[in-house]
Parts: sequence; structure tokens; C-alpha cells
Amino acid sequence: MEESKETQSPIARQVAGDETEVDSELTSHRGTKRGIKSRHAQMLALGGTIGTGLFVGTGQALAVSGPAFLFAAYLVICFLVYGIVTAVAEVGAYLPVPGMSVAYYGNRIVSPGLGFALGWMYWYTWGISVAYEITAAAVVIDYWPNRVPVAAWITIMLVVIVALNFFPVKVYGESEFWFASIKVFTIIGLLILSVVLFFGGGPDHTRLGFWYWQDPGATKEYLVRGAGGRFCAFLFTLIYSCFSFNFSPELVIIAAGEMQSPRKNLPKAALHFIWRMIIFYALGALAIGVICRSDEPALTNGGEGAASSPWVIAIERAGIHGLDSLINAVVITSAWSSGNSVLYMSSRSLYSLAVAGNAPRIFARCNKHGVPVYAVIASSLLSLLAYLNVDTVSGIVFNWFVSFINTAAFISWACCCLIYFRFKKACTAQGISKTDLPYTSILQPWAAWVSMVAFSIFGLLNGFSVFFPGHFTASDFLTAYIGIPAFLVLYFGHQFFAKDNPWLRAPGSVDLKTGLADILADEESDATISQATGPLKHNRHTWLRKIYIIWGWE
Repeated sequence: MEESKETQSPIARQVAGDETEVDSELTSHRGTKRGIKSRHAQMLALGGTIGTGLFVGTGQALAVSGPAFLFAAYLVICFLVYGIVTAVAEVGAYLPVPGMSVAYYGNRIVSPGLGFALGWMYWYTWGISVAYEITAAAVVIDYWPNRVPVAAWITIMLVVIVALNFFPVKVYGESEFWFASIKVFTIIGLLILSVVLFFGGGPDHTRLGFWYWQDPGATKEYLVRGAGGRFCAFLFTLIYSCFSFNFSPELVIIAAGEMQSPRKNLPKAALHFIWRMIIFYALGALAIGVICRSDEPALTNGGEGAASSPWVIAIERAGIHGLDSLINAVVITSAWSSGNSVLYMSSRSLYSLAVAGNAPRIFARCNKHGVPVYAVIASSLLSLLAYLNVDTVSGIVFNWFVSFINTAAFISWACCCLIYFRFKKACTAQGISKTDLPYTSILQPWAAWVSMVAFSIFGLLNGFSVFFPGHFTASDFLTAYIGIPAFLVLYFGHQFFAKDNPWLRAPGSVDLKTGLADILADEESDATISQATGPLKHNRHTWLRKIYIIWGWE
């Protein structure tokens, strides 16, 4: 059970007395603006992760491991991601400064080297992720016969994604909210359809039940025979399934930097994201294993577009006409929307680097709408990698990006836990008690410890299959592990050239006060406005207000 507490006024007075000036790094330029609402942040985090990984990528995991391992893997990953989300939400809710990111907190709480390495890793990873999502859209768009060149589709999607990121963050947040809503409602519809097919409500009235768990079976073997093969299948699915959750905690934190009333709304966004994640991902994995056979040849044939989606395969096998094309359209929209989200994260990561002094100051410049235009332009350049798809089989490019991005996610999540642990040590050393924090989780710090150990192991085992006889290739090895040495080069390179910077900040020297007085003042102002206008909202439709609260739109 979670706790969300009102801001303590004594802390505000103490910080106001201690803090004589606002951090010059955050005020020396025209900064971003707080135009993201709580409902925007929730959908940004959830919608940014509901992409081709859940709609299409689950097919490969199902084909390798079987339905039981797929469902179990998603349950495990949901808990591990819970540990990350609640940890970073606790840090972010206490100090939600403009330009905040996990890399910013790494610099401020742990060490400048960690903030530098994380920030640049986020920038290039999320920039590449834009190319990945567009590449995935190119995979599924071939579901419909067409003669349009792949380069044309890539260009159209790139232009729209980049253009949306130049709009004010309020417009961007609203557009992404509705894009994400399409995906969410589609998943809800697919879950309902799965229940119907489970009980034999399809056109052929075949009652599926858990038949596919018996034939071809609930679990499968991978790489070797017997119990070892089943373990390898489950391990593969655990690691591969992480891709569906990649960087969702980080997106919550980045959005909070431009969120209204972040100390109140960030915990809300985190909690609503958690229960939605469990419903959509865990139940979605269960539904896939119920309605689609794990030995379907089309599952591993990513080159033929949405025919590789287990949802589309199940709909076709059930004899439901027309719905497969609708799902394919939603999959394309999902890839488009996810690309939009990761470009937002990439540009804000570069902006945060510039704010912290780890990137050229030009990337911290914003226009009158609070958009870091130069950061958006620089981040957009990485998305041009999508044109690799013109001359390479789409399915191969898809898997290259999955491995590369997964490595970065494992590093990031382990670092999120490290930042959380150092934050807690700093709070203890500086006399900040649990009651002074706007948000805490009852399962912390234990959940963070479990998540840190698990994701560190996953990072080392990301490409474990290449070490089996007959499976080693240089390209597979590099794509599985290149992210680790790249991160270490960034970290140790920074430490080498900035010898005066500490390797680890002492808990008592961690700055937990700069910028906090302004945040608390803004919160009090927002609370006053909310109290004046709140009672008028939905006063005639209490049932509508209850729906809004349950869904997280309040």
C-alpha cells in the first residue's frame, strides 16, 4: 500500500531560509514550461511503452518459450519495473526541478560522472529508438499489399514525429494522450475479445479455454533439451520481454520536469501507471497464450508485417474478418506514437545534459513556448538510421535494435536503484525523515534491491544464447553487449578528463535543497488555485468524476 503525503510547511520554511539563490544552471536560460498534466504523464509513460513490443514482439517470445513462460515472465518483469518506478518516483517527487531526468539526479546525488554517462546514453539510445519504432512500423505496414517505397513511409512518419515535438509541450502532451488512448482502448478490446474466444464466442464457436497450453504445450525448450532447455526458454523470455517495458520509469521522471504540481501529480502518475501496467501487460501476455498457438510459423516471420503479431494471427484463425486490418492500423499508430515519445525523451535528455553543464549550452535554449528546439533538432538526426531499413531485411534490423536498446535499459534501471539508495543515505545524513517525503512505497528499499540485482544479471545475460555451440556470431555478440563498454567509456572517460570531480558524493554533501523553495512555493500557489476551482469540476456529474478518478484523469 502506498503513501502520498501533503508537503510539510516546516520544510518549506527551512529550505527558504537555507537557500539564498536559485541554481544558476536552471535560470540562466529560458527554460521549459510546466504544461504536462497528470493524465498526460500517465498516458505518456504507458502509451510510450505500448508499442510494437507488446503488439508484435511478444510473438517471438511466445514461439520460443510457450504461453506459461510468457505469462510468468511478464508477471516477474511487472514486479521488477514496479521496484524501479516507485524508487525514482520517491526521488523525483521530493525534488521535481525543471529539466529533471534520471541522469540529472545521477549527477546531483551520486556523481558527475554517472550523470554524464547516463545522460549521453539516454540521448543516443532514445534517438535510436525513434528509428527502431519507425522500422517496426515498416515491418507491419507490409501487411497490406502496396507499391509505396519503404523510404516514403519512413519519411512521412519522421516528418510527423519531428513536427509534433516542435509544438508547445501542452499540445504535445494532449496529442500523445489521445494517441496513447487509442492503444490502451485497443488493448482493452483485445482482452475482451480474448475472453470471448476463450468461452467459444467466435464465429466457429470453438471453445479455446487453455487448449493451447496442452497442444502444443505450456512450455517449450530452447537451445538444449530437458530442464535446461526450459530454463533457457524462460530466461530468454524474461530478457526479451523487458523490451516492452523499456524506459517507462524514466519517461515518468522526464515528464514530471514539465508537469503541473509535480510533487502531487508525480506519485499519482506512478501509481496509476503501475496498475495499468499489470492489467495491460500481464493480462495481455496471458491472453496471447490463450488465443494463439506457440507453434504458429508466422510468429517468427517478422518480414511479412503484422502477420507476425499473435493478435492478428488469432483473429484470422478465429475467422473474424476485417478486424485484423484494424489491429494492424493500431499497431502502426502505436509505433508512430512510441517514436513520438522517445524523441521527446531524447531531446529532453540532451536538454537536461546542457542544464547540468554536460552538453553545449545551446541545447538548453528554449523558444517562447518552452521547447528546446536545438535539442529536438540534434535528437532528430539519430532517427535517420531508420533508412537502413531500405536495404536490409526489416526483421533483422528489428532484432538488432531490440538487443542494443535492451542493454541500455538494464544499465539505466540498475543506475536508477543506485540513485535511490544514495538519495536515501543523503536524506538520513541530512535529517530528512520519511514524513518529509511527498511519496514513499512500503516495499522499498527491498523492491529496489531485488530489481537492481535482477536487471544487472539480465544485462550480463542479454546475449547468453551466443555462448552455446553453433550460435556464436560477431554481430549478435556486439549487439547484445556493445552498450556496456560504451557506457563504461563514457563514465571513465569523464572521470579521466574531470579529475577534480568526486567518484561518489558523500551523503552529507549531496545538494537536496537548491531549487526546492521555488518548487514548494509553486505547489502552494497551485493548491490555492485548485481549492478555488476544484469543487466546480464535475459537480453535476459525480459518476463521471468517479470514472475520471479511477482512470487517473483527475
